[in-house]
Amino acid sequence: MPIYYPDILKQKTAARTFTYGDKDVMLYALGIGLGGDPLDETELAFVYEKGLKVVPTAATVLAGRVPADAKPVAQDPGHRLSLINFLMVVHGEQKVELHRPLPTAGTFTAQGRTIAVYDKGKDKGAVIVNETVWTDDKGEKVATLTGSTFARGDGGFGAGSKDEPTPHAVPARKPDLSVDISTREDQALLYRLNGDRNPLHSDPESARRSGFERPILHGLCTYGITCRAVLQAITGFDPEQILSHQARFSAPVFPGDTVTVDLWTDRERISFEARVKDRGATVIKNGLTVLRC
Repeated sequence: MPIYYPDILKQKTAARTFTYGDKDVMLYALGIGLGGDPLDETELAFVYEKGLKVVPTAATVLAGRVPADAKPVAQDPGHRLSLINFLMVVHGEQKVELHRPLPTAGTFTAQGRTIAVYDKGKDKGAVIVNETVWTDDKGEKVATLTGSTFARGDGGFGAGSKDEPTPHAVPARKPDLSVDISTREDQALLYRLNGDRNPLHSDPESARRSGFERPILHGLCTYGITCRAVLQAITGFDPEQILSHQARFSAPVFPGDTVTVDLWTDRERISFEARVKDRGATVIKNGLTVLRC
């Protein structure tokens, strides 16, 4: 399953139209733990259709899940199609940029493409950066999702994009504030209803085969939890203040863990990392939220 460079930079997925509604918005919010106290009206606004608000990182699930092994559309004659080994893939980074706040329901078109690929060398893998853009019926951008994948089995193709970007560095000072967010023992079972039914998050036997003592929480659920922390601690639960939210995945969370999100505030730029104190594990690194000016 070779990578052909620079051909891979011309690969796109087929454009697809999708529709989501308030049920999808509320399910995502429940999946990242909002609404645990049904009398807390600040969180209720994300899980109840009356005055419903949308968590910005819901953009990672609202378009529906594209199969990991979905093939790109045909390109120009002579184009060499790159196909990676999806059994050796790890999600590295995720960014959501909202060109305008997400509505509680809508119909949009999504199309993905590969925008960069970095060869780490034979037996060391490759980093592939994909971008998915949502557009409305007028062709205007609504959201841009950028994610990197570490393809452990696909390095050594001998070329690649230049100047791999340096991850955002959090400030060297102590965090300005920290937020503790507890996860439920059944958090992964609820979150998987958003579309990611990888048995690693639900089946004990599959988790053990992957080297874990029990099913782990989805990385994108942890990512959503960090956005929830910014909403809670910085924006007063106002999602329209968030322009973008990005982070790198560094270690798994187990359902039932308490996630501590450390935040550094520098005007419209909010740096963050997340850790599980009980295990001494940093689970999210190089986080950055940019607020609308």
